[in-house]
Amino acid sequence: MNKKSKVILLPCNSYREASVYEALKKGMELLDIREILPDKNEKILLKPNLLKKADPDRAVITHPAVVGMFARILREEGYGNMIAGDSCGTGNTSKVIAGTGMDAYLERYGVPAVDFSAGVKVRYPEGVQAKEFILAREAAESSCVISVCKMKTHALERITGAVKNSYGFVYGFHKAKGHTQYPSADSFARMLVDLNRLVNPRLYIMDGIVAMEGNGPGSGDPVPMNVILMSQDPVALDSVFCYLIDLDPRMVPTCYHGEKMGLGTWKKEEISILTPDGPVTMEEAKERFGKPDFRVDRRRVRYGIWERMAKALNIFQKKPYIDESLCIKCGVCVKSCPVPGKAVDFKNGRKKAPVYDYKKCIRCFCCQEMCPEKAIKVK
Repeated sequence: MNKKSKVILLPCNSYREASVYEALKKGMELLDIREILPDKNEKILLKPNLLKKADPDRAVITHPAVVGMFARILREEGYGNMIAGDSCGTGNTSKVIAGTGMDAYLERYGVPAVDFSAGVKVRYPEGVQAKEFILAREAAESSCVISVCKMKTHALERITGAVKNSYGFVYGFHKAKGHTQYPSADSFARMLVDLNRLVNPRLYIMDGIVAMEGNGPGSGDPVPMNVILMSQDPVALDSVFCYLIDLDPRMVPTCYHGEKMGLGTWKKEEISILTPDGPVTMEEAKERFGKPDFRVDRRRVRYGIWERMAKALNIFQKKPYIDESLCIKCGVCVKSCPVPGKAVDFKNGRKKAPVYDYKKCIRCFCCQEMCPEKAIKVK
């Protein structure tokens, strides 16, 4: 009988330091931190979700209290060689965390916030979708990586959590380039699975105390989920997130391909959920901690001749559009578009909102992801 993937579900309804610390401390006891991190001298990289500079209350980034209290626990356990960083959507680590409180936490516990400084080509011949990556040097040189992700929706992959958070190990502009190399939700998901298998984070922690629903991952709405999830299996972790919001994990490309490619499992009979009060079934977890009205894309993808024709003709596809009443003409969408020649641009001048060329658009939704005013939606 195969060993089940263990997911720790920790109730936590506040970002108060004491509440977060107590929850994470219990989670590390249930997982046995000494078994996961046997060498207290190894170099550890803490990798939060730092999409862009934002108020932590907006649920765009991993909440500073979660990163800070986890760093505190590691310090108390005697781990002394830690750094924190991410390849952010805009800006760098120090700029994104400045003034959020995360910078103060990291300073308090002696964890340098590093700006990824260079890319290193790492070959991965066993990759299914990607045979090499340009990783941030700091990620490539760390012997242990811990992913501290955020519970959010995502326009391309439906949700972003543990598996998707690893994209921040890719260095700088190579992240944008990846969207043109792997333009579909499925190819992008398979690349992410390869990336997780290569980097092999030792532990995944998901901040779901306040999650993001709706127009995620950067323009959605905060919603209390009151949980922290922890696991060494990122697919199982993301799948528990899916079950809690009444979303079939098989509809999430990172979960579906993650299971097929051996990264982890989405199957509830292969997942063991532990809480501080003992084990619970998936059904019990949904009943106690679930939110069935969580706003996420639950539409099923159809595969047939009409769907293939529509895709080939570039019609009846999900696409981004700009709400001109909210647009401030800042140009972030234009700058973030990875398509050569730009699929969105100021074709009518800077005094008017940018315009899409849907024949060029690859539906990566980088523009929607990075818009600072929630002006770009997907329909």
